[in-house]
Amino acid sequence: MIDLGYPIERRYIRIRPQTRPGLRLTAGSPAFFVAHDTGNPGATAEAHYRYFDRQTERTASAHVFIDDTRILEIIPTGTGDDPAEKAYHVQRQAPEDNRRFGADANDAALGIELCYGGAIRFEAAYDRYVAYLAYCCAKWSKVPSTHIVSHGQLDPTRKRDCEQALATAGRTLADLIRDVERKLAAAVQAEESSARPAEPSSAGSSGRNQAGAAADSAKTQQDGATAASSPAALSAATCSHLVRSYIQPAWHERIQAGDSEGAAHYARLAERLRRCVDGERLLKSNAQEIIVGWLSPAWFKTRAKGENPDRFRAMADELRRCAAIPPSGSALW
Repeated sequence: MIDLGYPIERRYIRIRPQTRPGLRLTAGSPAFFVAHDTGNPGATAEAHYRYFDRQTERTASAHVFIDDTRILEIIPTGTGDDPAEKAYHVQRQAPEDNRRFGADANDAALGIELCYGGAIRFEAAYDRYVAYLAYCCAKWSKVPSTHIVSHGQLDPTRKRDCEQALATAGRTLADLIRDVERKLAAAVQAEESSARPAEPSSAGSSGRNQAGAAADSAKTQQDGATAASSPAALSAATCSHLVRSYIQPAWHERIQAGDSEGAAHYARLAERLRRCVDGERLLKSNAQEIIVGWLSPAWFKTRAKGENPDRFRAMADELRRCAAIPPSGSALW
């Protein structure tokens, strides 16, 4: 998991129909993230907590408020012990969230607010904002370029956030996405480096040692953990199903969007799954991406139809075994 670098403060507003209905997100965990700004220059995260905690006349809220001194969650997001709940941060009449994600943002997404203006130091607030978005993408295995959208993108005739806050410092939404991607890339690089065996120290036997390191690499990949158990090979049937049903469609979507970086990610993911059929350990981040991004929503949708979702749990546990992650037990996720 990515190191956020900042503490998350969780101080939840009271359950009220106008602000915090107390209902879980439809899919159980966040499906995407809506980047907001408060539209209230100079008002801090604490000020917004106080406002929404006593609000009874207006239906509106968001999950998180971030300023230059704190990251404050006022409605559960799932980053802590409490499951993610719904908030009212995008009008239901706006159709773009359903077109992109097949769900209303209020039912499926986190609303993440950037506090700005006045005495709030923009760079300090922005750095926390980027870090929190990257943390969420890592936790729920989401791709920033597809799973972070601004409020203005979802409701363009009414809203201009978070672009209006970014513009005060000469930044754009594209800059924000790139900064989140950079933070994630650094975390992935650190994870993969920790999974790589140490280089041999003897220069006199470099050829033999390099060959040995190459042979050992597939056997000893640790994915940043110290678990001693050996990974199980992925079945060819599960590999084929995941590549066809999840990875290939995601790859095509990124190609059509002109996102070569995102497409390359899915190509690497497919190749790693194929290597797991031969017994190579799967990176934990890869297992979590597939479980949280595809298998978990598929399980919930299948169960909602009254059908048996056990096949998705079986595939999830198979991925866990390939990544040497403890099995899920009686609960799916």
